[in-house]
Amino acid sequence: MKSIKNICCIGAGYVGGPTMSVIAHKCPHIQVNVVDINQHKIDLWNDKDLSKLPVFEPGLQEIIAETRGRNLFFSTKVDQAIDQADMIFISVNTPTKTYGKGKGQAADLKYIELCARDIARVATSDKIVVEKSTLPVRTAQTLQSILHNTGSDVHFEILSNPEFLAEGTAIDDLLQADRVLIGGNDTPTGQKAKTLLSEIYENWIPKERILQTNLWSSELSKLVANAFLAQRVSSINAISALCEKTEANVDEVAKAVGLDSRIGSKFLKASVGFGGSCFQKDILNLVYISRSLGLNEVADYWEQVIIMNDYQKSRFANTIISEM
Repeated sequence: MKSIKNICCIGAGYVGGPTMSVIAHKCPHIQVNVVDINQHKIDLWNDKDLSKLPVFEPGLQEIIAETRGRNLFFSTKVDQAIDQADMIFISVNTPTKTYGKGKGQAADLKYIELCARDIARVATSDKIVVEKSTLPVRTAQTLQSILHNTGSDVHFEILSNPEFLAEGTAIDDLLQADRVLIGGNDTPTGQKAKTLLSEIYENWIPKERILQTNLWSSELSKLVANAFLAQRVSSINAISALCEKTEANVDEVAKAVGLDSRIGSKFLKASVGFGGSCFQKDILNLVYISRSLGLNEVADYWEQVIIMNDYQKSRFANTIISEM
């Protein structure tokens, strides 16, 4: 495998757009093609009026203005971008299943599988395929099954590179990442692929912050990180209910607890509960995986975080109704 000169990202959404923009910004020697079958979304990414970008994040417009048309391109030409790429990022949506086995908890991988089939159909040269979407552990096995049974001589090396972005700070999260996680096979070609992806991030991230693991550790780490953060929100919300009954001040309790260096102050703000697109989806996924492996007590523990979150929302609504 030679150094990476051309990157394709399938999925021009909240993760794909900003991530590829930062890579193009920091790696002007690499051509980055972001592709999506949604023509309207691509048109917004290409609009001269940068206020119309489909994603709003502080700092994104400035990076798009510098890189778009230079080495960053948005299009619907999926097959062409796949064929030309040395490395392909899969950054499509993985919603919670609304039907079949795992309904309401498991991740729906249909878009991931469609991407794999497109890559397998189009590719004529060896590719590194990078999971960027948040995925359940062992998803790479599904990708390998699809990609390695194409009947062609193309070799696909699969990596896991989960994102750790928060709404409102995504660009800073990318530029000043706490860590970059790269999972891959512990084989000579797998190690080479991990090194090539690491070299891209090393253009702006210190090498000591880039952690290389096996595939399964990387996939699971993203779910666990979100689960731990959500668990902290639910924990402090549980304490907020206790504070209201005892006349303690939850903000003061949170400050006192957060000053313990073993715990830290982040995600200890009592509120209506956590929302967003990741925490609930990822915890439910973790619950489903645990239960499907026969780990019912583990599943019950993490499911309680969701129950606590729902309780906090109901408690807040009931308080409003009572006060009115």
